[in-house]
Amino acid sequence: MSDALDATPYDALLLLSFGGPEGPDDVVPFLENVTRGRGIPKERLKEVGQHYFLFGGVSPINGQNRALLDALRKDFAEHGLDLPVYWGNRNWAPYLTDTLREMVADGRRRVLVLATSAYASYSGCRQYRENLADSLAALESEGLELPKIDKLRHYFNHPGFVEPMIDGVLASLADLPESVRAGAHIAFTTHSIPTASADTSGPAETHGEGGAYVEEHLDVAELIAAAVRERTGVDHPWRLVYQSRSGAPGIPWLEPDICDHLAELHGAGVPAVVMAPIGFVSDHMEVLYDLDTEATAKAAELGLPVRRAATVGDDPRFAAAIRDLVLERAAVENGRQVTPCALGTLGASHNLCPAGCCPARAPRPAAAGADSPYA
Repeated sequence: MSDALDATPYDALLLLSFGGPEGPDDVVPFLENVTRGRGIPKERLKEVGQHYFLFGGVSPINGQNRALLDALRKDFAEHGLDLPVYWGNRNWAPYLTDTLREMVADGRRRVLVLATSAYASYSGCRQYRENLADSLAALESEGLELPKIDKLRHYFNHPGFVEPMIDGVLASLADLPESVRAGAHIAFTTHSIPTASADTSGPAETHGEGGAYVEEHLDVAELIAAAVRERTGVDHPWRLVYQSRSGAPGIPWLEPDICDHLAELHGAGVPAVVMAPIGFVSDHMEVLYDLDTEATAKAAELGLPVRRAATVGDDPRFAAAIRDLVLERAAVENGRQVTPCALGTLGASHNLCPAGCCPARAPRPAAAGADSPYA
């Protein structure tokens, strides 16, 4: 084992994700967890749950996390990184607090966290840090010795995350009929969030229109579009668009919506579209329903050929990227000089979220940051 691995100060990696139902009886309780405190009636939750019922009441996200766990463990073992990998969710079993309790019982004292969200935003970073703080507070109330927790930096522009998405777009373009392939547009899609959340995403110095959330997605889209142009010789027009809006109609959210964008492209005579879900690590429900079902149906109604590019999922290059990020962070913690691996114009993300980064509407404790009560 190399000196870098010998010196790794961490004794566990925690895969932290959103969670999802694994059967029809789980759907409404899961949605109650997601919307707790918002006063949404159970009847409304049943309506929203229809998306899950179309797929037997099972979200694919837990299965995809199990596949990623296997990929990480395989990669770590093959490269001599003796780091056990645990898994905890925000909204469904295995719950985060239960997993942290298990880690404490196993003697884990220095924990790195990998969140299944690659970009800066309140819901994609700060809220997970708040969940960690809540769970640590619960363990503290039980008298347990708390581990020190750090969070891996955002990996949106790491080559191991970007390269699989490039391949996915190339495969989708190749799958289009040859007669429309050269004129195809690329719609890079991500989750719509309130514009107020987007504008305050990232460190305070990045706050402004769209914030770090939009800037990071645009950086990735430009990387993929440039790679596609280089490898095919075709300069496909593209745009960053949004999906999966869930908020009240009167609150501004990021636009345009993918279905509106498809209609606009069709009206402009565009012959085909590749939908590239760069905002999603894996093919969870908002990919299966909002893109593969709803947006694909809209395209069929318009007579517009579409293909949906693959997400990264458990691609071995992504697992290798996580190992790279673990060793990078370990080197930093040990006082070594490292050159973070990142593509694009933005460079590597920060390791430690500063105060004011992706703030919530109301201040709440958050772990693994400069303002953490559990430093």
